[in-house]
Amino acid sequence: MKRQLLSFCLVVACLWSYASPENYERLTKDFVRGQAAVQSMSVLTFGPEGILFIGDSKAGKVFALDLEDREAPAERKPFSMEDVEGKLAALLGTDPRGVVIHDLAVNPLSQHIYLAVSRSDAKALGFWKTPNDLAYAGILLRIDPEGNISEVSLDNIRHSMADVPSVVKGGEQNWRKSDNRTEAITDIAYHDGKLFVTGLSNEEFASALRVLNFPFKKKATTTTIEVFHVAHGKSETEAPIRTLIPYDLNGETYLLATYTCTPFVSIPLSEVKDGQHVVSKTLGEFGFGNMPIDIITYKQGDKSYILMSNTSKALIKIDPEDITKIKEGLTEPLKDGEYAVGLEHSVLSRVGITHIDNLNEENILTLQRMPNGDLNLNTYPNQWM
Repeated sequence: MKRQLLSFCLVVACLWSYASPENYERLTKDFVRGQAAVQSMSVLTFGPEGILFIGDSKAGKVFALDLEDREAPAERKPFSMEDVEGKLAALLGTDPRGVVIHDLAVNPLSQHIYLAVSRSDAKALGFWKTPNDLAYAGILLRIDPEGNISEVSLDNIRHSMADVPSVVKGGEQNWRKSDNRTEAITDIAYHDGKLFVTGLSNEEFASALRVLNFPFKKKATTTTIEVFHVAHGKSETEAPIRTLIPYDLNGETYLLATYTCTPFVSIPLSEVKDGQHVVSKTLGEFGFGNMPIDIITYKQGDKSYILMSNTSKALIKIDPEDITKIKEGLTEPLKDGEYAVGLEHSVLSRVGITHIDNLNEENILTLQRMPNGDLNLNTYPNQWM
């Protein structure tokens, strides 16, 4: 999604909350109706006009789906659902511990919640094991504002697709003892008619950022990315970006991105060119032993903030104005006793939160493991974050 310094995310949320027939026709005129041959729902994100993008690591493709879900709700209100795993298991005819949620995205037009799900052994999730390491998600579920859950069929749907170039080959294990192919696509962000797709490639410098024009017409470009990993004390080119957002700072668009063990970096969009190798600026190190999951922006009053969810940390909140104060990136390893350095940030008290998205302009939707062990969908007003 688009994010800019003056909470352009919320401006876009407002714009995307209202359907434009002309824009819809322009964006979907080349879509075809039929089976969308999605092999793995690795990543979900929404673009304009209620179009859902699916990053498919197994197929090495990005799919754009017209869900025909463009009607605004009668009222934009908070949403909650207790024991999500139990309800999904009942729908799918399995045990609650046999359901794994891979990703979550909210349609800004309808406020419907979409989940990428697999029938997997949730007990196999470990400290470094992501849902995509366990299985390829093949089930797309929709939850409406009243809490009704339904499966979305991809057998006869208007869609288009594009190849992601030079994806990493499967069959080789990474340091987490998972197949490298599961990291072919790790995140997708939409901005100004382009999709930014992160993941591993088969290039010498494996960490790659692909740019696809949407509607899908031109061939995708590839830029390889390097990061100085403060906790590891070295530059790395094999670690994939985990999650990212485009954001405008002082009139220039940057990609703000995070990696495993939580270095937080910026990449000027002007440097993202086909065939180029870019060294990102490491703005901060937020603590090793963690994997970022989602990153969004939201507004409190007239001020914008960045919010990031994680596997092993509570929510991290960043003031974008603090990013503009950093002139030089971090280039030295952590000193003995150091854990987090660089960019100022706050760690919020809300724990157990994995996935997050903007439910609407006033509320943030979270997927949260509660103290009793249940996995709930909870909504928090922006001002509480």
